[in-house]
Amino acid sequence: MDNNEQAEKVSGANKRKRKRKEIAPFGNYRNYYGYRIGQEFEEDPRLKVLKKEWFEGKDCLDIGCNNGLITIAIAKKFHCQSILGIDIDPDRVEDAHWNLRKILRKESAGKMHSNTSKIEAVERANGLHDCTSASSNEQTKDISRDFSTCKEKDLSDIASFQQENFVQSWRPPQDKSYHTILCLSVTKWIHLNWGDDGLITLFVKIWKLLNPGGILVLEPQPWSSYAKNRLVSERTTANYSEIIFFPNYFQEILLDKVGFRKVENLTSSLSGSKTGFNRPILAFQK
Repeated sequence: MDNNEQAEKVSGANKRKRKRKEIAPFGNYRNYYGYRIGQEFEEDPRLKVLKKEWFEGKDCLDIGCNNGLITIAIAKKFHCQSILGIDIDPDRVEDAHWNLRKILRKESAGKMHSNTSKIEAVERANGLHDCTSASSNEQTKDISRDFSTCKEKDLSDIASFQQENFVQSWRPPQDKSYHTILCLSVTKWIHLNWGDDGLITLFVKIWKLLNPGGILVLEPQPWSSYAKNRLVSERTTANYSEIIFFPNYFQEILLDKVGFRKVENLTSSLSGSKTGFNRPILAFQK
């Protein structure tokens, strides 16, 4: 085999390797949010339709959090009391912890720069007013102390992550309940892996975990998308053929069978989603 033939063979092998699709039987794609909103640092469009009162000062739960980016974004934007992200894949949970540490480091560096700039500005102002050196130093110390004691609640005290199978084994810590629970683009994977029984278990478990008046934010995938993923495992293939509770029945199931009192469709306000991710977003109240 000459050099040209060998080079062509290596090139062909590399192309096949690149085309090999990532297998994610639970929807646990390594770069899911990269597919969904692109690599740019843009806000996830779904955040724009969420209501602040569902999260501000509230205890929240994010089922199927993947790498934690939307969990962290909600914690920052809406100032939750707490938000726990859980995911079945330990690698994605590790990614979430890594993303949280990265954002904390970035915020810490920004706060230090901001505080230093403000202190320097006060020092310059004191100089212009001919304040004594002693009083200037004392005022600077007071400002530094104010900045250290009046910080917002640290993001690491708000957002946390846990690896667990929500449907089969997860239990809340110390019988904790929640004001708001998110289940975004997760139902298909639970449905395919655990069938109709798993789906009903998901809905009932969420209802029990919510406080009275609590909110479930649900983003179900359409039935048409199930076919694309039905072959990821023998289990999903078998379950796919036996499903009878199709996504267009979910609203009826949650209201008439599970016990939610009302639903609000947020879809009409949603804009900016990439092709393939134009999914309904529904808010159910307990």
